[in-house]
Amino acid sequence: MRLPRPHRDDVLIAAAGLVGGLLLWSLGLNLTEDRRPLSGDWATLGPLVVMSCVELLRRTMPRTALAVGTIAIVVDQFTLGNIATVLMYTDIVYAAVVYGTPASARRIPYTTGLVTVAATVGFLAWFQKPAALLLGVVVGLVAFGPAATGALVRNHREAADAARLRAEQTALLAEMDRSQAVIAERARMARELHDMVANHLSAIAIHSTAALSLDEPATTRQALTVIRQNSVEGLAEMRRLIGLLRDSGDDAEPAVAPTLAGLDALVAQARTNGEASGLSFTLDDAVGEDAAPPAPVALAAYRIVQESLTNALKHAHAGEVVVRLTGGAPGDALTVTVTSPYGRTRGPRVPGSGSGLVGMRERVALLGGVFEAGPEPGPASGPAKIWRVRAVLPMVDDKEPSA
Repeated sequence: MRLPRPHRDDVLIAAAGLVGGLLLWSLGLNLTEDRRPLSGDWATLGPLVVMSCVELLRRTMPRTALAVGTIAIVVDQFTLGNIATVLMYTDIVYAAVVYGTPASARRIPYTTGLVTVAATVGFLAWFQKPAALLLGVVVGLVAFGPAATGALVRNHREAADAARLRAEQTALLAEMDRSQAVIAERARMARELHDMVANHLSAIAIHSTAALSLDEPATTRQALTVIRQNSVEGLAEMRRLIGLLRDSGDDAEPAVAPTLAGLDALVAQARTNGEASGLSFTLDDAVGEDAAPPAPVALAAYRIVQESLTNALKHAHAGEVVVRLTGGAPGDALTVTVTSPYGRTRGPRVPGSGSGLVGMRERVALLGGVFEAGPEPGPASGPAKIWRVRAVLPMVDDKEPSA
């Protein structure tokens, strides 16, 4: 079996202990001058050399080093003794607690404490003198003291490692939260940009296509008027969004978010834009006058109606588009329903990306509501099929983040 490579610091400790012990031995400085079973001059060097060798294993094999070192320190008691051997043994005990397994770190202090108590009692019973307590103190300094010190150092190191790990985990969680916040903000900005600009651009595309396809001065003039109106309004919406994104300081006035009161103007604008396509628009607002939906709910309802009207302008067959609002009282959900004729359009058509439905669904999900969109059979006196958008928005608190 190959022994593990010792740490560089362990080699220095072993070399310093061996050189110091040899120096003390050469000067004749022993722990005692009494006669011992092994009182020869060379007998002291045996435990010294063994203890120096096990110092090389204090990190890599601490339990083996402690076992061999304990045998060496016991043998050293039968010689004249060397202070370097004792000091190296205290380091072996300390290293066994600091670098050993968790089980060894728990057991060694208790074991050395019991050994100290047993040695003290044994010396008192053997010598029957109070001075025997000093021998127990020496055993405690050599065995229990280093073990207790090692336990304190290990506990501090483990606490520091745990604190470092918690700090790293906290930093990682903070970075994940920041990334999620950036993604959520990008998604919100994409919804706002789509909802604000898509309606105007759709009207521009439809009327510009009609102006190019029809060689009638009156129709062309009307189409250009609508195009100019939607271009100006689209630019205004873009400026408002850019103003929100810029950090202009606390003195800047916040932009006013759309409310349900603006639905009349929104439907009127859609009526103007859809006239060329044979579309008519009706607003049925059954929300009570006393009802005051929170700002997040009002904004979500406005954007859902806006996107539904935009989709009707792009895809709906000629006919009536109905916007209906119900509920909105305290404790009651606000229900938004938009129906439009479902079928193939005859006039110019603007391709859709599908992000409008995704944005509406996300808005409703943020408020914990229910969203439905799809074709279904029309009423008896109306078209055969209609496209129905229905959103149920709970009355969330004003302090919750808006959609």
